[in-house]
Amino acid sequence: MRAGCEPACHGCRHRGLSAQQSLAQKHEYLRRVLSPWSGRLEPVQSVGEAQRFGYRDRVTLNARWDATHGWRFGLMRRDELIPIPDCPVHSPRVNRFGALLRERLPVEADFPLAYVHVAGAQATLIVKAHAVDVTLLGPLLDGVAAVGLDGLWLHFHPSAGRKLFARSGWHRLWGHAESVDRDGLVHGPTSFQQLLPALHADALGSAARYLAPGPGDAVLDLYCGLGASLRAWTAAGADALGVELGGDAVACARRNSPRATVLRGTCVQRLPQVREWWHARAGERLAYVNPPRSGLETPLVEAFTDDLRPARLAYLSCSAGTLARDLVAIEAGGYVIDRLAPFDFFPGTHHVEWLALLRRAFAAAACVKIVR
Repeated sequence: MRAGCEPACHGCRHRGLSAQQSLAQKHEYLRRVLSPWSGRLEPVQSVGEAQRFGYRDRVTLNARWDATHGWRFGLMRRDELIPIPDCPVHSPRVNRFGALLRERLPVEADFPLAYVHVAGAQATLIVKAHAVDVTLLGPLLDGVAAVGLDGLWLHFHPSAGRKLFARSGWHRLWGHAESVDRDGLVHGPTSFQQLLPALHADALGSAARYLAPGPGDAVLDLYCGLGASLRAWTAAGADALGVELGGDAVACARRNSPRATVLRGTCVQRLPQVREWWHARAGERLAYVNPPRSGLETPLVEAFTDDLRPARLAYLSCSAGTLARDLVAIEAGGYVIDRLAPFDFFPGTHHVEWLALLRRAFAAAACVKIVR
């Protein structure tokens, strides 16, 4: 076990395994869950040993006050906080920020902190209160610049829990409202970003080569995040339409890919606008989706297999179970799965993501019953 690991922490379940052992377990897991397509399952693509630690620059930590030890930050197991003060998977910036908070935050009675959220160079303190005395944070703010952050936010959210953020209650304490990552992408305090940028670029490159968009083509990009994939489609000369729920991500996507059209809302809510845009395009129509762990909603699968029917579809998934469910339905709707390419976006953990590449093979049946 690497130095700095907390034995009780359940976040990195593969931390006691070598890189080879971890990748072998992930491949075997995918082979079982995706057994109908195991012949198309490729080896898990990963990173070098030096990149397997210190990569996690987007994290949400629970905050708890202890009269003996002061502030502690970590993960919850049932009702117990497991502190992870120097996590070897967290980036140096995240660990430095945690150390600064432990040293300079006011006591809980004055500052009811519930969560700490870090998204790249933007950090947010989420408090369960309508207001606090911000002047008490002076010593903290004096040290933020040395940590490596660009912006620090205070978010008042009295009911924070499973839902971390509310629309109101935002107050910028220090620095800039946005940051720019190494790829030139603008991001805010709540924007979703894939970890391990080089590996994510490999996955996106695989999708781009398979979809092969060009001038006059159209790419539908669902759950488009802050627009990294949209930028790839428009750079190839294609028209692109993205859909994303988070307002922060939508604003960033519009700046990161100004030639794309970006709609805010759930993908199901935006299906009428998607259909209008889609059927107005004259060139080849393609699709890229990157849904949450719950996978594609039933109306989206039905739309793809019924009336949208892209020539090629790239599906980046973080849940083998929901991907398998969706692939069964998409195959039944007339698609062939050419490749399943796994990517080790979370080294040291049991998590793995993969890219399914599909093409339209035949016309949709008159009626395809989708069992969810």
